[in-house]
Amino acid sequence: MQDSKKEILSWALYDWANSSFATTVMAAFFPIFFSQYWSYGAQSTTSTFYLGLGNSLASVILAVIAPVIGAIADKGSYRKKLLILFAFLGAAMTFSLAFVQMGMWPVAILLYIFANIGFSGSTTLYDSLLPSIASEKKIDAVSSLGYALGYIGGGLLFLVNVVMYLFPQVFGLADGVAAVKTSYIMVGIWWVVFTLPLAFFVEEPQGERITLGRAVREGFSDIASTLSALGSLRNAAMFLVAYWCYIDGVDTIIRMATDYGTSLGFSSSSLIVALLITQFVAFPSAILYGMFGRKCGVRKALLTAIGAYIVIAILGFFMTKEIHFYLLAVCIGLFQGGIQALSRSYFSRLIPEGHSSQFYGFFNMLGKFAAIVGPVLVGIMSVITGEQRYGILSLIILFVLGFVLLRKVDDRKAREEAEAFASKHR
Repeated sequence: MQDSKKEILSWALYDWANSSFATTVMAAFFPIFFSQYWSYGAQSTTSTFYLGLGNSLASVILAVIAPVIGAIADKGSYRKKLLILFAFLGAAMTFSLAFVQMGMWPVAILLYIFANIGFSGSTTLYDSLLPSIASEKKIDAVSSLGYALGYIGGGLLFLVNVVMYLFPQVFGLADGVAAVKTSYIMVGIWWVVFTLPLAFFVEEPQGERITLGRAVREGFSDIASTLSALGSLRNAAMFLVAYWCYIDGVDTIIRMATDYGTSLGFSSSSLIVALLITQFVAFPSAILYGMFGRKCGVRKALLTAIGAYIVIAILGFFMTKEIHFYLLAVCIGLFQGGIQALSRSYFSRLIPEGHSSQFYGFFNMLGKFAAIVGPVLVGIMSVITGEQRYGILSLIILFVLGFVLLRKVDDRKAREEAEAFASKHR
C-alpha cells in the first residue's frame, strides 16, 4: 500500500541497518585495517592496489548478477526474500572479518568481497521496493528519508565504534585491534536486527505466483529484453550512462578516501573523525537536498551536486593538511546523500510501471560496473606515479562526462517513452 507511514518507516530503516557496513566497514575501518594490519609490511601503494582490486572484483560479480536479481524479483515476487538473503549474507561475512588474523589479506579481501555482494545485492532489491511503497508525489521525500536515516543510524553506530577504537580500555578491550574486530561483530548484529522491520511490515509487491526455477529462467531471458527495451527508452538509457559515469567518482571517493588520507600521513584518528563529520553533515543535508530538488527540479539538483564533486576532486589533489581533510569531509557530506537519494528517485520517473525491479537491477548494475573503473584507476595511477593524488584527480573525467550526459536527458520525453512502453507491454 503506497504512502503507508508504517511501511515507509520500516522500508527506510533498512538504510539505517545496512549503512553500518557502509560507514564502519567500507569507508572507515576496513581500508585502514587492511593497510595497517592485514597487509602489514606491504608498501602503501601496493596496499592501495590490493584494496582497489578487491573492490573492483566485487563490483564485477555484482555487475553480472544485479540485473538477474532484479528480473527474478519482478517475475516471482521474491523481492523481500532475496533482500533478506543478501542482507544476512553481508552481515555474516562482516561478522567473520573479526576472526581474520594479521597478514591474512587474501582471506580479508575474500570475506569483504562477499560482504559487498550482500550489501549491494540487497540494495538493488531495496531500491526496487521504493515505487511500491511511495507515490510519485512523495517518492523524493521517502528516498531522502531513507538516506537520512542511513546516515544517522550508520553514524551513531560508527560513533560508538570510534570511541571504542580511541579508548578500548574503557570498554574492557585490549587495544585498537580488538576494538576494530569487535566493531565488525557489532555491525553484523546491527545489520540483522534493523532488517527485521522491513521483513515483517513491508508488503511484498505481488506478481505472478511461479516457481523459483521458472523465475530464474525467465529472469535471465529478461536481461536481453531489458537491453532491447532501453532502445525505446532513450532518455532512461541516457540517464543510466550519465549515472554510470558520475556515481563511479562518488563511490570511489567513499571507498578510497581513508586509504588516500593514510597515504598522506594523516593519523587514523583524524581520518575517523573526518568520516564522522561526513556522516553527521550528510544526515540533515540528505533531507534538505531533497527539498532543494523539489524546488528547483531534480535534474538541476543532480547537476549541481556533480559540479560540487568536480570541485571536491580538485581540492583533494591539493590537500596537504588534516584540516583540509576535515573541510573536504564537510563538503562531501553536503552533497553525498543528495546525489544518491535523488538519483534513485529520479530514475523511477524514467522507467515504465510494473518493471521497477528489472530496471533497478540495471540501475544498480551500472553503479557497480562503474565502481570497477574508479578503484582500479586510483590504484593504477598510484602505482605508476608513486602518488595517490593523481588517482583522485583522474576522477574529474568521470564527473564531467556524467554532467554533460545528464544535461541531455529530457524529463518530459522520458515520461512519454515510459508510458508508451508500459502501454505496449501490459
